[in-house]
Parts: sequence; structure tokens; C-alpha cells
Amino acid sequence: MILTIASREFRSLFLSPMAWTILAILQFILAFLFLTQVEAFMELQPKLASIEGTLGLTDIIVPPLFGNAGIILLLVTPLLTMRLICEERRNKTLALLLSAPVSNIDIIIGKYLGILGLMLLIIVLITLMPLSLLSGAELDVGKLFANILALLLLVTAFTAIGLFMSCVAGHPTVAAMGTFGMLLLLWILDWSVGMNDQRSELFEYLSILKHFQNIQSGLISSIDVSYFLLFITTFIALSIRSLDNDRLQK
Repeated sequence: MILTIASREFRSLFLSPMAWTILAILQFILAFLFLTQVEAFMELQPKLASIEGTLGLTDIIVPPLFGNAGIILLLVTPLLTMRLICEERRNKTLALLLSAPVSNIDIIIGKYLGILGLMLLIIVLITLMPLSLLSGAELDVGKLFANILALLLLVTAFTAIGLFMSCVAGHPTVAAMGTFGMLLLLWILDWSVGMNDQRSELFEYLSILKHFQNIQSGLISSIDVSYFLLFITTFIALSIRSLDNDRLQK
């Protein structure tokens, strides 16, 4: 049943122009940024060749590309997740869905996986850009994998927050604004500590950007991976709990 709901949710995304428009805009922006980094590497290559132990092609192109993708997806995810439960509630179809012989866990995870399918498609399209360089250059496959993993964990966390906000908000616009606000807070949480030359272990651990950049650098730590897994599990559990409350009110 989970896969059925996920498949239905994934197909419904492409019935409206939003998914197609987002994919087109994302590819255009990221392709421009990718080609800009390639051009910068071509200009720096003569100087870098004379420096021992300097940055390579992968260091100059891959982390900036995936870092920019993370920022753009922070803006895009609220638009994709805002309708997940909110729209069902507004269209009066949530009561019908809750009355079906389907558990709340199936509904939440199914909708989560449906949106995540689109996110995975976006990551695949982004990954194809640096992979195209293999036709004439060498890439550090380990660093490329680390960046793919970092972006994958990031978008799964973004989607979990978006799903939760869609469960608790009464309107898709409110859900989108709430998701964006929470994501932005977690993104910049560690900035204030750095500006004051102080260190807060709590803020560092809660900062989603800090964990994302740690994995991006190639240092795949169990602390960073477990942070994302705990983060995702927590918000999915909260979403299920919110839907339980809706079922009790029906």
C-alpha cells in the first residue's frame, strides 16, 4: 500500500506544470553554475599545474555545484511539499483517505516517498553534470560520492520537514512559509556563533549546514549520518502523530 500511495503521489506531481517547471528552471540554473565552474577551472589550470598538492578538478567543480544545489533546493522543497496533506484537507478528501483501510504510517511514508522520488530525479540530473567530464578528464569518485550522499541526506531531511509542516498547517501557503522558515533557521543556525568568535556545541550539532558540509568534504562520519537519520525519523514520526490526531477528530 505504501508503494501504491507513493506511485500515485509521484505521478500526480507531473500532472501539473509545477514539477516540469521546477525541473527545467533547476537544470538551467545549475547547468549555468556548472559551466561557470568549468570555465574557472580552465583558466586556473595552468597555474594549478605548477603547484604541488593543489586543488583538482573535482574540488573546484563538484562541491560548489552540490552546495549551490542544496541552497536552491532549500527554496524549492517548500513548494513541492506544501500540498501533501494541506491540499487533501482543503479539498475535503483527507476524511475519505483516513476512512480507507490504510494506516496513517502507510499514508505518511507513501506521500514522503512520492515526493522523494522527484528529489532523487533532481539529484540524478545534477550528478550527470560532473559525470559528463569523465569523457575527457578524471574525477575523484570518492569525493563525488560524498557530495551525492550529502545532498541526498539533505533533501530527505528537507522533505521530512515539509511533510510535517503540511500536516500541521491549515493552508498550503502557510505550510510553505513555515517549511522555508524552519529550513532557513537550521541553515544559518551556526552563523551567529562564528560571527562572535564563540563556539556552541549545541548550535553546531543542530546546524544542518554544518553536517552537510562535513559530509561534502569527504569525511563521512557516523555522527553526521546519524544526525540526518534521527532528523528524518523525528519529523516523520511527528507527521504520523499529527495525522493520528486528525483521524481521532473524524
